[in-house]
Amino acid sequence: MPHPSSKAVHCINPDCPRPYPQTWGNNFCQSCGTPLRLKNRYVPLEGLGSGGFASIFTVWDTETETERVLKLLLETSPKAVKLFEQEAWVLALLRHPGVPRVEPDGYFHVQTQNFAGDRGNATARRLPCLVMEKIHGKTLEEVLNEHPQGCPQEWVFSWLSQAVEILEELHRCQIIHRDIKPSNLMLRDPESPQVLLNKGLGGLQLVTIDFGGVKQMGGVEAMGKESASSTRLISPGYSPPEQIVGGQVVPATDFYALGRTCIHLLTGKYPAEIEDPMTGELRWRHISPIAPAFANLLDDLVRSNVQQRPATAADVRSRLQEIYARSNGKIALAKPSKRIAPVSQAILEFCRQVVVVGAKQTVSLTGFMFGAIAQIVVASLDTGWEMVLGGVGGSAGAIGGLVLGYASPIGPEVASFINEGLHQLIPNMTFAVGPEVLLFGFAGLGTAIGLTDAGSFRQQKQYWLSGLMGAQGYLLAGLCWMEATASSGVQGVILGAFAIATLTIGMGLRSHQLVHALVVAVCSTGLFVFLNALSIFPGIFFGILVPSDATFGWLQVWSSVAFFGLLGSAIGLCLGVSHYLVVPLLRWLGWK
Repeated sequence: MPHPSSKAVHCINPDCPRPYPQTWGNNFCQSCGTPLRLKNRYVPLEGLGSGGFASIFTVWDTETETERVLKLLLETSPKAVKLFEQEAWVLALLRHPGVPRVEPDGYFHVQTQNFAGDRGNATARRLPCLVMEKIHGKTLEEVLNEHPQGCPQEWVFSWLSQAVEILEELHRCQIIHRDIKPSNLMLRDPESPQVLLNKGLGGLQLVTIDFGGVKQMGGVEAMGKESASSTRLISPGYSPPEQIVGGQVVPATDFYALGRTCIHLLTGKYPAEIEDPMTGELRWRHISPIAPAFANLLDDLVRSNVQQRPATAADVRSRLQEIYARSNGKIALAKPSKRIAPVSQAILEFCRQVVVVGAKQTVSLTGFMFGAIAQIVVASLDTGWEMVLGGVGGSAGAIGGLVLGYASPIGPEVASFINEGLHQLIPNMTFAVGPEVLLFGFAGLGTAIGLTDAGSFRQQKQYWLSGLMGAQGYLLAGLCWMEATASSGVQGVILGAFAIATLTIGMGLRSHQLVHALVVAVCSTGLFVFLNALSIFPGIFFGILVPSDATFGWLQVWSSVAFFGLLGSAIGLCLGVSHYLVVPLLRWLGWK
């Protein structure tokens, strides 16, 4: 490259009133006095732009006679300076062709002078600077803008393979990048001597940039709790759940962002646009059909549960090699050729593309419709099965409680034992507990076990916990109900909602437990209030659930069995509404 003796020089002082152009050969800015020959080696040629906390310049290295990139930190806060120093340290440490090279002395400071400019008096500043290798090429975000329908799988496979090698080097140095996305991945220009010899964009060498958000593994901040000074870095659409909530970052954190980046490159769709609002998983295979093994790997990279992702870069590289071998090398070697077609061939190609796009849209719409129908069917079957077992469990528990409470000597003995304990705790207690406590307790136990055994809504089958919570909630609500028999029906509704909420919390639902408990409690009690208002299930029915003495007739038996059976079915129905409607709506509104 010729010596840029005819080029003007750019002052890097952000307060300079006239930073450009400055005369080549001057050692100091004629407007503000800031040095123009940085570290007695680098001459700023032009500004490339600014964003965030930094400005970027092209500089001429007088020692190597090559262009380099200067990153100038504008933010003066201690945290920003610490992150900038961290980026410099990481880039100086790494020696990989996929990382911009930084010399050991590439980080330094430039001192500006006090001067009186057009903006008034300006104070002196100490500007942190970082000089790094200049990468000639385009980012994958720019490639996506040129290919809005998505890139060929051969290109993406090659880019993924190279990115994994870069991440393997980073992770070997105990460094997590934390900000992998299309705009932070570049392809070296074909004229670069380090570019691969393969043709097509897939053969260009990949380079990872922007190391301002890296985090070192094994430190205090990497142990699952963000320190008070730690910066939480989030790139919407690419950052994994554990990074968003400020949890522990591990190598699999980078794999998640890399997997989402690859899916974005394949489909042309921003990841947030193709998220399933119910599960948070990406629905993308119908948009860009690729080799099944390759698609399976990408799906594994973007699992919400960090434990389900590949643990190390070596694991990902091994699977990539297996996919390459199974495809007989075609998946990584096939490259789209570029040629100029005659007019007739161009017309045919245009028609072909129209047909292909139309077919893809039709397939996409059909897939969406069948997917929606399948979701409705699954939701109906899940909810129906939950209602059946919830009703059976509630009825069976009520029968067991009635038999033990009123047809055996166990009921009076348990009631006497509970009364003695309650009188010791509450000396002024105005009511006596009868055998009905077994009815409430066993009804709650049976309902909880029945709902848990159904296994719908991705529950964890914790029978002992759900049974304990169900029995406890029903029993406590029953005791309070008996104590407040003279109160209004509103109090009974509140106590019933409390019992249902307690049962729901113990069911082992994987997320949004409090939301499920609130929705199920409100909807279930609301359903019975609504039936009572229509006289379909009159309130007088509740009055015969608990016999007034130790005897009971068939009316009380069937009333109790029917009530607790219907209550169990109502809870199952409301769980379905919460899982398939309310929670997806909250996810869509941004509450993950």
